[in-house]
Amino acid sequence: MSPRTGAPRFVRPLLLAFLAVAAVDLAGLLTGAETAHLIAKPLLMPLLAAYAVARGGPRLLTAALLCGWAGDVLLMPGSDAAFLAGMGCFAAGHVCYLVLFGRDRPRFPLGLVYAAALVVLVALLWPGLPGGLRIPLTGYSLLLTAVAWRSGSLGWRAGAGGALFLLSDALIATGIADWTPLPGHDFWIMLTYIAAQYLLTRGALGGAEDSTGAAPGAYRERSIRI
Repeated sequence: MSPRTGAPRFVRPLLLAFLAVAAVDLAGLLTGAETAHLIAKPLLMPLLAAYAVARGGPRLLTAALLCGWAGDVLLMPGSDAAFLAGMGCFAAGHVCYLVLFGRDRPRFPLGLVYAAALVVLVALLWPGLPGGLRIPLTGYSLLLTAVAWRSGSLGWRAGAGGALFLLSDALIATGIADWTPLPGHDFWIMLTYIAAQYLLTRGALGGAEDSTGAAPGAYRERSIRI
């Protein structure tokens, strides 16, 4: 597949808009301004997806980000049904990421580290998880751990993004298991989540913009195989 053209003139405005909305969302969580969070959160992933499109990014990246947007919206009501639907949307996004990562695999020892972390986390959380969520959360955690491990195939930015995504969802899981929350619990969840999606996006786009705002040569070559 040939690289997508993109819209270079919109790259910087969209990135700045995403960063501004992220700042509003995080400030709202820190200050207890719930309205700011409710308005800003649903705008984050559409803006990041638009930035990816403007950069000429792969469709799978756009799909993953829009699945994240659907998950963000569905998790906001707080009901069990909405939570499961939101988790399903995020799972679909993770599948998009896994396909996007291709067949390249990071070093095997890193996989062992992630596998050990998954086993320990599930074992610690299991007693406190509601019975109906134990199996779905375990399956979702396995998928997310695979994303965190495989993300390194797109470079260090994507690898860091995968690790932060795992951390963000682990913090959510501790809340579901009724652990004592960290100070500013929701802030840390959103900070790690926003950073994760941004770094995964930058990794998939091949790093920093060139002077035209288009993806650099390394991405152009890789996008042919996606």
